[in-house]
Amino acid sequence: MTGSDGAAVERAPATDAAAALLGALVARGVRHVVLSPGSRSQALALVAAELERRGLIRLHVRIDERVAGFTALGIGRESGSPAAVICTSGTAVANLLPAVLEAHHSGVPLLLLTADRPPELRGIGANQATRQPGMFSGFVRFELDVATPGDVDPDGNGPEAGELRALAADAVTAARGTASRPAGPVHLNLPYRNPLSGALPPWLADAAEATETDAALDTFDDAASGAHYQGGGGIGEAEESPVDDAPVVLARGPRTIVVAGADAGPGAEEVAHLGAWPLIAEIVSGARFGRNLVHGYRSVLGHPELVDAIERVVVFGHPTLSREVVALLSRRDVAVIAVTGPGEALNLNGETVAAPAVVVADGEPDRAWLGAWMRASRAASVDLSPAAPDVDGLASAVPQERLGAISAEVAVLRAPVDRGALVDAVWRASWPHDRLVFASSRLVRVADSVLGGKKVPVHANRGLAGIDGIVATGIGVALASQDGSAAGVTRVLAGDLSLLHDVGALLLPGAEHEPRIQVIVGNDGGGTIFDGLEVADTAPREAADRVLLTPHETRLEQLALAYGWEYRRVTTRSALDQALTSPVGGRQLIEVPLTR
Repeated sequence: MTGSDGAAVERAPATDAAAALLGALVARGVRHVVLSPGSRSQALALVAAELERRGLIRLHVRIDERVAGFTALGIGRESGSPAAVICTSGTAVANLLPAVLEAHHSGVPLLLLTADRPPELRGIGANQATRQPGMFSGFVRFELDVATPGDVDPDGNGPEAGELRALAADAVTAARGTASRPAGPVHLNLPYRNPLSGALPPWLADAAEATETDAALDTFDDAASGAHYQGGGGIGEAEESPVDDAPVVLARGPRTIVVAGADAGPGAEEVAHLGAWPLIAEIVSGARFGRNLVHGYRSVLGHPELVDAIERVVVFGHPTLSREVVALLSRRDVAVIAVTGPGEALNLNGETVAAPAVVVADGEPDRAWLGAWMRASRAASVDLSPAAPDVDGLASAVPQERLGAISAEVAVLRAPVDRGALVDAVWRASWPHDRLVFASSRLVRVADSVLGGKKVPVHANRGLAGIDGIVATGIGVALASQDGSAAGVTRVLAGDLSLLHDVGALLLPGAEHEPRIQVIVGNDGGGTIFDGLEVADTAPREAADRVLLTPHETRLEQLALAYGWEYRRVTTRSALDQALTSPVGGRQLIEVPLTR
């Protein structure tokens, strides 16, 4: 191999170790790698570039490690398989923490490959060196400070390569989750000595093009036990406790409702259907559909005659969007059964029963119970669709009737967009082959309050409900969902502050694959979600505006232009519908001005 100046390039232990590790990760099913360039991680980066050239991975380059982390999080959310994040040492690693926290609390698979200085350069004032091992302890499923590679591997069969292949197998297993531990982030800290890169080993292709069924790899699959690693240390949270995987049988007797929180999935709707029980499904649950869906559930949960009679709640996912549901799940007089999901365990009343799965017992359903909830649901439902045209008036020969019908039609077309109309338009434009990503902003709560049922794949970072990384997460979802030229558009519905908090994610290098994505921004000039919280009644308006509203005068059109996004500004429902349903060929930023 020769360098850019034509001189021969020698082999380096760092590159051989990077090749063994990344090749084994690819063999274990890792298909997406997100990297932020840096010097200490150059061996990993150059091996990743070669794997991309061979068509073995999808490589995504981001200058900002926080953006890289959330892009990988979005890929893991959509695909269910971990994407690997590569970064250099120092503050680069710390910038991954927000994505790690969200992945931990949401149960999203994620692989962190952080380059580091070797042990002899730590703690002595060396440049760009800090304590990286254990940086994410408490939030990772598995972590290891890997031994520094010391030798060039002539054929890829040396002891260091074998240990790295074992490590790759265990890391992927831990990230994907096991019967007793949910999916989540894994941290491999990788110290390298100079030279930091060298010629690519000739055996790289063989290492990466192996399959998951290869006997050589199967011998290393120890379910993240960590017992066979040499010289690394720092294994964290590797122990697993035995679990009872027997499903909980749900008897017909107790008056029951099913609650679906974030990432609940369609299983919640299925249980509600089988049990003939009311279904309360958050907009971010992926279960907001079916005949038993309770529309306007917050209003319905204000009916004492219904709520006080609840005896049992079966919970899927992580409910976060309404205080009414939180209050219900905190009651000691209600039996709460939480079906184990990908995220953090739920136990708001201190007596919740965790169930790996549930089965509905045979018997006659309580139709009176379901009927009462469905009547309340019909009364609470909201119809946000524009008024239908007055066909008779438009066809009338009476001038006044015809002009009145025309005026009404024009008024509908020119009607300004409010928050309800915005979320309704996005919901109506999205279908099962699309993806919808909600930011943790005021709009997701409006959507949860007013939207009806529809079987649309939905994502939201509700593990910690932060506004971090929403654009990057949406791009990651788009990259994974559109892999293999799959149809569909990913729509990210965000507030202005959510967009500005992640503005760096708008930057994509020219060589990057451009996903089909629409970022729809409801711009009300600040954090107006605080207008609906208690602080609005207790704080002086001037002080609240200064320290909570976060007012700004950002020109989103110039922002979109600077980052190479197509921009549209819409102020009417008809223009919004047109923008959302027009063909999407790349990246679009759609701004919808809203009043405070």
